[in-house]
Amino acid sequence: MVKTGLFWGSDTGMTEEVVEVLLDIIGCQKVDSFNIFNASVQKIEQYNHLIFGLSTWYDGELQSDWDEFFEQFKSIDFRGKRVALFGLGDQEGYSEYFVDGIGIIGEVIEQNGGKIMGKWSTNGYEFECSKGLYEEGYFFGLAIDEDNQPEQTDDRLQQWVEQLVNEGFLDK
Repeated sequence: MVKTGLFWGSDTGMTEEVVEVLLDIIGCQKVDSFNIFNASVQKIEQYNHLIFGLSTWYDGELQSDWDEFFEQFKSIDFRGKRVALFGLGDQEGYSEYFVDGIGIIGEVIEQNGGKIMGKWSTNGYEFECSKGLYEEGYFFGLAIDEDNQPEQTDDRLQQWVEQLVNEGFLDK
């Protein structure tokens, strides 16, 4: 069994709640979970399969703990690593910055040699623009809107985990 490192940041607790549901779906025994506030480059580099989770704040800014860690994050060599991303955003109140955080993080991962897994369709979302777009019709990873579509979060998480299993990122 491949152990996955899950690194996340949460200011208001929403991302942390999503992490708890995600861990229930995947299975806690398959994932080591870390708040990015307590993380290090060395800890991240221990894993070949990584999940990163964060929210986007204000006008397209990283969650505060990710923002503080970002310069160190940019130094990580992601060659040989598979990475899945999920992000929280508000597609109505911040329509021009919806899930920008996953795009900011995703670009660094790709530039540093990592393979992005679990890209997520933009179907079912309405927003003006996003740095979170990987390519036409797809985000870098799962987009969650707890402000406007909280009733879809659990189903989206379930579908995303199934997608990650089908892509060979997670074991069944």
